[in-house]
Amino acid sequence: QVELVESGGGLVQPGGSLRLSCAVSEGTSSFSMYTLAWFRQAPGKERESVAAQRWNGGAAYNAYYADSVKGRFTISRDNAKNTIYLQMNDLKPEDTAVYFCAAHPGRLITSAVRSPSSYGSWGQGTQVTVSS
Repeated sequence: QVELVESGGGLVQPGGSLRLSCAVSEGTSSFSMYTLAWFRQAPGKERESVAAQRWNGGAAYNAYYADSVKGRFTISRDNAKNTIYLQMNDLKPEDTAVYFCAAHPGRLITSAVRSPSSYGSWGQGTQVTVSS
């Protein structure tokens, strides 16, 4: 397992933007091969997948998004910095939640990238509040 530390949460008005960052400690596998994801959990609700990024086995990555954030959120990574990002634009009150980053040291199958149980390493969470 690796350690993950999130940053970048806060309070933002509807329509605003935030960028979350998640620094990942060195692990036994190459960071570039990790499947990385962002989840969120609102009060009284289950943890849900927001975005995930999986190495495609070649020179690129495939991204997966929840329908509710498609076109507004973008997941990315910087392999040189062992860091993943979640750029969130046009934020809505329903995006309010604690956001968690997660990592799996390898290439998950497509059907597994959105499942919290697929990830063994998690950050502590960062609060995002969208309110006027």
